[in-house]
Amino acid sequence: MRVGGSARRARCWPAWSVALALGLASCSADSSATADGLGAAPGSWADPFADAVVSFTPGPFAGFGAQDMPDIVLGPPRGGGASAGSMHVVSLGERGEIVLRFDDIAAIDGPGPDLLIFENAFVGWPETGEVAVSDDGVDWLPFPCEATNAADGFPGCAGVAAVHAHADKPDIDPTDPAVAGGDTFDLAAVGATTARFIRIRDTGTNDYAGNTGGFDLDAVALIHGAPVEP
Repeated sequence: MRVGGSARRARCWPAWSVALALGLASCSADSSATADGLGAAPGSWADPFADAVVSFTPGPFAGFGAQDMPDIVLGPPRGGGASAGSMHVVSLGERGEIVLRFDDIAAIDGPGPDLLIFENAFVGWPETGEVAVSDDGVDWLPFPCEATNAADGFPGCAGVAAVHAHADKPDIDPTDPAVAGGDTFDLAAVGATTARFIRIRDTGTNDYAGNTGGFDLDAVALIHGAPVEP
């Protein structure tokens, strides 16, 4: 952990000013399901954030934020912007792992990126994590993560981009990668069409000390989603 000072896509996500107050919202622009399947009628899902922690396996040098699990990694991100890291995170430690589940909506493959991972990275201080997706929590499709390729910005890894979205900033849409920050992932890159489970593993190539070592997870949000069928 470090502590220191894209165009919007058609979808039907909640109105954030209401969501922050009630935890529920309806679409403010179009209440009907979109023709391309990238949205859903209001009331069919609550929010685009992870709903549950399936498992948490911290590695050495983890511990920060663990006392606030699972809520600390559910719900919207609390980014610190380009020059500061958020304290609202859980540290995975060296090669630690966490698995999250979406209950009301699932990620679907739409145009461009489908998933946002929010760490507490800020400019000059990445901490990389490998992301994998699954539809059933058993069979996983990992995104290739070049954790030692600093020259090219650690392609395919989470924990690289600063996070601007914050629960107290309703003017920043946390599902819009053009403004939210965080690291984007496209299901098509690993041959997935839907995913309800997200796994993040610390790469083992980060800084490790105390209880704040490795990848620090803030939140996960879906850019493209559809209701989970009963």
